[in-house]
Amino acid sequence: MPYCCEPYHINKHRQPEINIHICHFRGGLQPTDLQQALAMAEHFVLCPVMAVLLLSMDVLGAAAGVFKPPPAMYVFGDSTLDVGNNNYLPGAGVPRANRPYYGVDFPGGLPTGRFSNGYNTADFIAKCIGFVSSPPPYLSLLGAASCGGGLLVPTALTIGVSYASGGAGILDSTNAGNTIPLSKQVQYFNATRSEMIAAAGSSDAVDALINRSFVLILVGGNDLSAFANAERARNRSGADLESHDAAAFYGGLVSNYSAAIRGLHALGVRRLAVVNVGLAGCLPVARVLDATGACAEDRNRLAAGFNAALRSLLAGLASPSSRSGLPGLSYSLADSLGLMADTFAHPLASGFTDVANACCGGGRLGAEAPCAPNATLCADRGLYYFWDSVHPSERAAALRAQAFCDGPAQYTTPINFKQLVHMA
Repeated sequence: MPYCCEPYHINKHRQPEINIHICHFRGGLQPTDLQQALAMAEHFVLCPVMAVLLLSMDVLGAAAGVFKPPPAMYVFGDSTLDVGNNNYLPGAGVPRANRPYYGVDFPGGLPTGRFSNGYNTADFIAKCIGFVSSPPPYLSLLGAASCGGGLLVPTALTIGVSYASGGAGILDSTNAGNTIPLSKQVQYFNATRSEMIAAAGSSDAVDALINRSFVLILVGGNDLSAFANAERARNRSGADLESHDAAAFYGGLVSNYSAAIRGLHALGVRRLAVVNVGLAGCLPVARVLDATGACAEDRNRLAAGFNAALRSLLAGLASPSSRSGLPGLSYSLADSLGLMADTFAHPLASGFTDVANACCGGGRLGAEAPCAPNATLCADRGLYYFWDSVHPSERAAALRAQAFCDGPAQYTTPINFKQLVHMA
């Protein structure tokens, strides 16, 4: 197939101009999925002038069948958002979802590294704001080559990157050595930005792109679980989870979360979508600790306490009148805990017949054995809120994303995710 080499002039969203050269094959390729969009990279030859591949945002927006997306999407967090970074981490203790039955409902039926039977929350949020699915995992792009150049920079400039890692925490100590903690994810974003600037030849242009990009964070559940498990191992009562120990714990979480947001702001982030921690005590892995299978209300209160601190933190950082505020920062805070509480109170209204058991697992509540090739698999995944002992099913993830993007106002504050994307 013949190809041509021509300059491509970028001046989208009134950003400073980036002039790059792209050698592309003719043939009118139309991506229908992110995987196909990335596969298009094999049909592009990068000109020596600059190793930058542009996948047109107009084409991607049309493929998604939604309104035009933001310039890019960058994702930070834990296994709820991870789309495969942990596949590339060494070590036997790394949480992985690269085996059946993970991915059983994903196109092709193969595991991708998502902790889901299909697409996950990041995918559905990406679809909601105009992309075809979540941006690819950062670690998958480091070794990927395109005509002698890596795929990290072109992907970061045109689609975005996911840094989320299963098991990650706000604290570096959470699952240390077996995941990419939030602080390291921010460092990876810093490294990505540096490479973007080197390729584009303009820090102003890259910063303008990042300013308008959609940045998603969902993290904290692993920290709360580790703290609660440690307290339980010490035979501490539920009341102790709300003691001065919990207050000190919240302080550490908020301090680290604040540092991460400040770091992202310094790197150009201005539009931040944050999801709080859900009902940690109603996960099957927590319910199974109770003889009756009831929710662990002390863990739910622990989550609620952290969420209150997170809400206060974001309001302060975005306040123009606050001395500690971050200029130009806009945010949307999604209430995962509130949505889960409403869903569990009236499961049939959301189409769920089971909000306690894991669809894939073994033992009581499906939470005493991992989701693996020899696990018990439920017949109808769409009726289960939980896929495994911790993570929502594909259908639950889709409903969560819908609520956060443009659902009822009680699930987001001060604006929803779509409104955040379309801010002037």
